Amino acid sequence: MFWQTFLSTFGLVFLAELGDKTQLATMLLVAQEKSPAAVFAGSASALVLSSFIGVVAGLAITKVVPTSFIQTGAAIAFITIGALMLVGKI
Repeated sequence: MFWQTFLSTFGLVFLAELGDKTQLATMLLVAQEKSPAAVFAGSASALVLSSFIGVVAGLAITKVVPTSFIQTGAAIAFITIGALMLVGKI
């Protein structure tokens, strides 16, 4: 069970982060700073910390709010953001 969850989480986060603004920002930083080790350490640490915050927040929220409500809320939020992007409001 652990490895299945680990691999599905890895795949989802990897694909979600691939080609996004964070990756583009790190490419820009390494091009400007010429210090790939420092840029990698900083960006990897930031991703680990933001993931940690997401896990802790998720644990806290699921103790109060049912998972089905969270899933529905996330779906509504993504649809709303997508619609706003389509009409040029974001």
